[in-house]
Amino acid sequence: MNYISTRGNIKPIPFSDAVLMGLATDNGLLLPESIPDFSSQMDELKNLDYRTLCHRLMSPFVDFPDAELRDLIDRSYSSFRAPEVVEVRSVGDFHMLELFHGPTLAFKDVALQFLGNVFEKILKERGGALNILAATSGDTGSAAISGVANKSNMNIFVMHPHNRVSRIQELQMTSVLNSNVFNIAVDGTFDDCQAIVKAVFADLDFKAECSLGAVNSINWARILAQVVYYFYSAFSVMKEKGSSAVAFSVPTGNFGDIFAGYIAYRMGLPIEKLILATNTNDILSRFFENGDYSSGDVAATLSPSMDIQIASNFERYIYYRCGEDSERLRSVMDAFSETGRIQASELEPDTDGVFVGGKADDQRTLDTIKRVWRDHGYLLDPHSAVGWAVAEDVECSVPVICLATAHPAKFPAAVKDAVGSDIAKDPIVDALEGLPTECSVMGPSVEDIKAFIRKSCVS
Repeated sequence: MNYISTRGNIKPIPFSDAVLMGLATDNGLLLPESIPDFSSQMDELKNLDYRTLCHRLMSPFVDFPDAELRDLIDRSYSSFRAPEVVEVRSVGDFHMLELFHGPTLAFKDVALQFLGNVFEKILKERGGALNILAATSGDTGSAAISGVANKSNMNIFVMHPHNRVSRIQELQMTSVLNSNVFNIAVDGTFDDCQAIVKAVFADLDFKAECSLGAVNSINWARILAQVVYYFYSAFSVMKEKGSSAVAFSVPTGNFGDIFAGYIAYRMGLPIEKLILATNTNDILSRFFENGDYSSGDVAATLSPSMDIQIASNFERYIYYRCGEDSERLRSVMDAFSETGRIQASELEPDTDGVFVGGKADDQRTLDTIKRVWRDHGYLLDPHSAVGWAVAEDVECSVPVICLATAHPAKFPAAVKDAVGSDIAKDPIVDALEGLPTECSVMGPSVEDIKAFIRKSCVS
């Protein structure tokens, strides 16, 4: 399988090159040339364990020998507390897909433990070094750090918006004092951090000079790893309920997690609806509700990982809505850069009809956490609560799977506000108390960030 850019100005490249490239050199996002169809293999796939399913689904997309891919998968998920990597639980009318059983208690671990090992394998084979630059709205940073800390010939530079992530999220990043880890608190929003990443990667001379790599969801390998849990949970629920299809409710800000669900749908997984759930930063839900994708100011909420106004993965979906026409895509994205707006009417009609959008504000998030705990004894984190709340607004004829994207212990203050007591606990979080931390606070300057990387990068 080769990979192309949404913007059409690179030659097709193999998987390993796509992983190292991260953001395409023409400033587009990488996608496989085609999406393999697994629809005829559902009966065979539905009884596989998670790791075997992972191997089967990934194999057409990667250029690794089978035995090496199996080893990568096994090593990547050896640190997860759930025997099958993820867990599916019936809670009330919904099914919770728990994605927080990895080392940093967030769904990002599923992809980033795998990606860290992929980077290591490629560097061992090709030689050289890699300097990873990432922006995080909360969970990507700690998961990425966990995935690459202590790996040889790799440094990681993680930017988060200063004072705009939860205290636990900040501690998970800044308490890692490994010599190859550099935390940067940017005095701005996550969108500022994300814009810096794209600007730095757009400087191709600097990218080459510092051997830059990406772990944000612009890296296709992350999307690929996330596709697997859509299949695994759908099979689990369809077998339990005797249904022929499912729906998913996905709390999302950057469109990466739900885009993995869309790829699963295009691969043949029987998904009736992908319910896109946002907080009050509702640029994505507005697009699917009324066709308006227009950026505004970022509002701070109880679900900070979704406090985003420009979704970096949305370009991949827009590419498909442009009929896979890169010239048309470039025109749409150039206009968005100038106006901050994309109208659905400018694109091809939505023939899939699989997406449904909705939002939940902070008060409804708290009310949902309280009610689900009271009625079912199940504790939601604020992001998962947004997904649950929006799912309640959507009529579905099939079982609904809500993605539980983070452990509630990562957001103890919000949980306490909701249920009235401090019950969101986990030993991994408890162990953070009192640890020394290290972080550099900087302004949202591309040149300052580049200077910082140049000074500290590994070569």
